[in-house]
Amino acid sequence: MPLTFIVIVAAVVAFVWLRNQPPAQRPQAILKLALLVGTLILLVLAVTGRLHFLFAFLAFLYPLLRRLLPSLLGGLMSGNTAGGGTRASAGNQSRVSGEILEMSLDHDSGTMSGRVIKGPMEGRELDNLSEQEFLELLRYCRANDEDSARLLETYLDRRFGDSWRADDQTEDQESGRAGSAGGPLTESEALDILGLEPGASRDEIIKAHRRMMQKVHPDHGGSNYLAARINEAKECLLG
Repeated sequence: MPLTFIVIVAAVVAFVWLRNQPPAQRPQAILKLALLVGTLILLVLAVTGRLHFLFAFLAFLYPLLRRLLPSLLGGLMSGNTAGGGTRASAGNQSRVSGEILEMSLDHDSGTMSGRVIKGPMEGRELDNLSEQEFLELLRYCRANDEDSARLLETYLDRRFGDSWRADDQTEDQESGRAGSAGGPLTESEALDILGLEPGASRDEIIKAHRRMMQKVHPDHGGSNYLAARINEAKECLLG
C-alpha cells in the first residue's frame, strides 16, 4: 500500500509539472521524465536483484531499438537546439525582437512562441500568461514600445484569432499603423528574422524570404507587421 500511494503521488506531481511546461518545451520535458522513470526502475531492479529481467527485455527489444534509436536521438538533438538559448539551424527558426518582447517563429509548423524581456512580466513565457495578463502586457507594450505591441498583437491573432479583440478595450483606432515596421534593422537582426547565419548567400536570402512570406503573408491569414519586417530584412541584406 505505501508503495502504491507513493507511485500515485509521483504520477500526479509529474502530470502537474508536465502540464505547466510551455507547449514548445513539453517534448523535452517528456523525454526528461521518461529518463528519470527509467533510471528509477533500473535502481529498483538492481536493489531487488531482478536486473536480469531488464537485460532479457532489452535483448528482446534490441532489433527494434537498433532501427528507432538514431531517429529518436536526432529528434532530441534538434529539440534541444530549438528550445535552448542558441540560434536554431539556418532556415528552421526566425527571431524578431522589440524592447519588451522577443518572438520566435518556427518555419516548419508556423507556430509562434515568445518571452517578455523587459517590464513587470520580465522572464515570463507568453504560453503561460492568462487572458488578463495578455491584456495588461498589451497595454504596457502600447505605452512603451510600438514594435512589441505589434508583435504581441500578431501572436494573439495567430493563437486566438480575432476573439481576443472583443476584450481589448484599448485597441488603437489607427488601423493602418498595424502594417508599419519599427526602426531600421541591423544586419544581425535581419539575419535573425530570416533565420540565416552570417555570410548567407544571395540565393539563401531570397529562398528564406520566400519561405517566410508563405507563412506570414496577410493574404494567407498572417501578419502585416511581420510581413513588413521580413521584407525589410531582405532589403537590408541584399542592399
